[in-house]
Amino acid sequence: MPQRYPKRRRLNKGSSNATSTSAALHIFEDAQLAAATEDDKKNWPGWCEIESEPAFFNVMLKQFGVKGVKVREIVSLDDEILGFIPRPIYGIIFLFKWREDDPVKQEHSCPHNVWFANQTVGNACASIALLNIVNNIPNCDLGDHLQSFKDFTLSFTPALRGNAIANFEFIRQVHNSFARKMDMLNGDLLMKNDVEAAKKRSNKSTYDDQSDAAFHFVAFVPVDGALWKLDGLERQPHSLGEVDNDDWLSLVKPDLEARMAEYEDGQIEFAILGLVKDPLINLVHELASNVKGIQALETHLDEANPNWRSFTACTSIETEGVPENTLFGPDLHFQIDEATIESAVLLPEVQHKLSSGSTSDADIIGIRKKLAFEQTNLRVAIKEEQASDHHDEDRAAARRHDYGPAVKTWIEFLARKGILGDLLDL
Repeated sequence: MPQRYPKRRRLNKGSSNATSTSAALHIFEDAQLAAATEDDKKNWPGWCEIESEPAFFNVMLKQFGVKGVKVREIVSLDDEILGFIPRPIYGIIFLFKWREDDPVKQEHSCPHNVWFANQTVGNACASIALLNIVNNIPNCDLGDHLQSFKDFTLSFTPALRGNAIANFEFIRQVHNSFARKMDMLNGDLLMKNDVEAAKKRSNKSTYDDQSDAAFHFVAFVPVDGALWKLDGLERQPHSLGEVDNDDWLSLVKPDLEARMAEYEDGQIEFAILGLVKDPLINLVHELASNVKGIQALETHLDEANPNWRSFTACTSIETEGVPENTLFGPDLHFQIDEATIESAVLLPEVQHKLSSGSTSDADIIGIRKKLAFEQTNLRVAIKEEQASDHHDEDRAAARRHDYGPAVKTWIEFLARKGILGDLLDL
């Protein structure tokens, strides 16, 4: 189901301060505001709401076991802005106020080459959208749990896949690691309200209440030359047309822009997230090639002139030397070991210079210096990506922290000071 917050009854504005304070304290004295324990999260049958924060999605992917995929926020569909998004872009998640598209646009059945699951439980759309993308990425390292799940559900219909997800404890527990006690209470209340609303609508032939529209995650992903909209609330996938997998954004942009145009000026009630290849993968490979190149050049110099190091030691860094902290071998801080360097591709420039019999020692030393300075930028870029990963973990930890007990303590403090009643009557 789409995400929405259930309505709660507010206190009567006409209540006296004492009555208001007493009612508020009665609410906050409940053990319901105690922080959710791991057992609470494990045993809770619902699914919590998750915001469209890239950090949360990145941590979920990591805990699912998926490797090589990162989530980045797309702040604009302008070509210049999109140029800063790492490539390749595997898929897009669009958060918006949901309403069903024309069912005629959907396929009669799910194509065998498209992995698509329906959403059969409320608030699971974040995990559903992620799974509907990563399970369609060619050669994606899904990890043991998701790979086994994908293999097991290959022959399933979208509805059966949705039911399988709803009953897969591993996915639900990763998803609900973000659940706080209030999230769980809201989820339970939402389910109760939905049941009551369904009873009231049981005698009506149609129901089209746009005021009840809720936020929902939908996936867009290219698969084998076609672009697909994978909305877990729709029965089947929706093909948006044939596309070049390297330039499929040009086809999805008009669809997203049309949905965004439906909002009034000033309303930003949508978000766009892109699933991309983890930039750290290419950066580590480039650094390994750089180090391998420096090693090859130094081996050549050692064989041609064993005293070449004494020459560079007498020169200044600005002329022949290399920057401080240059790597000449493995360094696990940058995720490169002997095997990574050994399997790295030797840079074409290095190959050419070493294969040319006319290259002087001075030229070799110059190329070595050039690689060393290029390495500085690579090391900085890797550190930035690693810092981004740590930031994601910190953001997720803050989101998972249950502030209920702190709120309860603050409310009690305001009540003792005689301030709470006045605030409730505002």
